[in-house]
Amino acid sequence: MNFREELLKIDRSIYYYDVLGSTNDQARILAEEGACDGSLVLADAQDSGKGRMGRSFFSPAGSGIWMTLILKPDILPEKASMLTLVAAVAVQKTMVDFGISSGIKWPNDIVVAGKKVTGILTEMRAEPDHVDYVIVGIGINVNMTKFPEKLESLATSMAQVRGQMFDRAQIVKRFLEYFDEYYQTFVREGNLGFLQETYNQHLIHRNKQIYVHEIRRVWPGISLGINSTGELLVRTNEGDVELRSGEVSIRGVYGYME
Repeated sequence: MNFREELLKIDRSIYYYDVLGSTNDQARILAEEGACDGSLVLADAQDSGKGRMGRSFFSPAGSGIWMTLILKPDILPEKASMLTLVAAVAVQKTMVDFGISSGIKWPNDIVVAGKKVTGILTEMRAEPDHVDYVIVGIGINVNMTKFPEKLESLATSMAQVRGQMFDRAQIVKRFLEYFDEYYQTFVREGNLGFLQETYNQHLIHRNKQIYVHEIRRVWPGISLGINSTGELLVRTNEGDVELRSGEVSIRGVYGYME
């Protein structure tokens, strides 16, 4: 049974495509057309996959999971970025279930042995007092055995780590089980208090020196972990600072570089 046939067995509204420019772009179109909360957009390949800050995302056919969730939560717009962290924990838990020890780089990457295995990109349309929809794009490197030369030192795949191929549909299914549980709790509670300890336990740069890249300056600090609203706490010589997702880039001296 092929990837598409297995996916369509999942009890969910799923939009599958052999090739898309970007699952996030297609999800936005579908959300505007009225796709329901929890709908999932998947492509076997992307030819214009994108990550944070306008970066491209390597998304070849037949080897990864390129998907975007369409969400319509009853939350204030300023809380939407926390869904990136919800998704990150769901992916990290899924990795563990498939025998892969991984960590989280705040706010949106899953890292194995100093290399990126998953990226998450969250976007939304909102009014000042409510969210119209949120789209959470997730790219998981599953069965790649080789990367372009410029990515070899930065990216890895589940197959490279474990030395075996994986059933991509089963990974999607397990991820959705975790994500749905966490998403429902998040919407009910309105914060990440219930996931804060778990997230911090797997934060690869917790209690380590990092470098915060802002538009006009770069400064060092010690990463302390996230708070209940998903901000990263960083200790500096002038005191503790709270960083909001999407405003800065984090780079470190611990092996993994964004």
